[in-house]
Amino acid sequence: MSAPSELRIALSSHLLLTAQVWGAPDAPPLLALHGWLDNAGSYAMLAPLLAERWRVIALELPGHGHSSHLPAGINYHYVDYVSAVIAAADALQLERYTLLGHSLGAGIASLLAAAKPQSIERLYLIEGLGPLGDDGSHTLQRFRDAFAAPASAGKSLRVFRDIDQAVSARTLASGLRADLARPIVERGLTQTEGGYRWRSDPRLTRPSAVRLAESQIRALLAGIGAPTALLLSQPATPYLPSAMMQERANLLQSIAVTGLQGGHHLHLEHPRTVADWISASR
Repeated sequence: MSAPSELRIALSSHLLLTAQVWGAPDAPPLLALHGWLDNAGSYAMLAPLLAERWRVIALELPGHGHSSHLPAGINYHYVDYVSAVIAAADALQLERYTLLGHSLGAGIASLLAAAKPQSIERLYLIEGLGPLGDDGSHTLQRFRDAFAAPASAGKSLRVFRDIDQAVSARTLASGLRADLARPIVERGLTQTEGGYRWRSDPRLTRPSAVRLAESQIRALLAGIGAPTALLLSQPATPYLPSAMMQERANLLQSIAVTGLQGGHHLHLEHPRTVADWISASR
């Protein structure tokens, strides 16, 4: 597999986004969005297979991978991710493109497709359709928790003695096999005194003060016009219950829902199967 090229996209004086790119420069563009606390390494196994047809641009969201962290005092909000991705697509002069997202990236991709239907050729979603919603049962406690700690707080930055120890920690946290976690981990580390630490913004682990209500999410999903394919793990991921995902899917104008045995990172576990699923969904 050929190594990806590195791309840097300056959105403002304080926000630089990065991406890894596979495929010919003149191939149709496919913008790929990773999951929470992941990075472009999430697509290290799938992107080379898709690069036979597309120019795959695996964009790293603010606070993730090699992209800039947001300035002090600025929080990470779902709709701001959507805005950042749209700004990146505009900077790359992508007038119309295919959109692929996993988990958090799938939620962002869903909202982007609703916001800019004229820009999206097709929409491929892995383990996500819209963001996590709010049914009201935990709204007050979530709001209080978000303001209980200083705005700069996040989980402390653990120092790993070597990359293998960081891979083991990620495997333990996610259930991913070590060889599958390694591309994300290697890209997600930076050297520091005594070893390595995560380069992602610690503030990403803070609870969100506000989530969109489920009714709002469904209203937005109904605005997706692009042909959509949704791939879900079997058994279902606990926070993506099958009934809810099917109810959301029923709102879209054109969608095919497929199940695949495996865990949350299906595109790392089964890259060839996922590439075939994308090809078959065209």
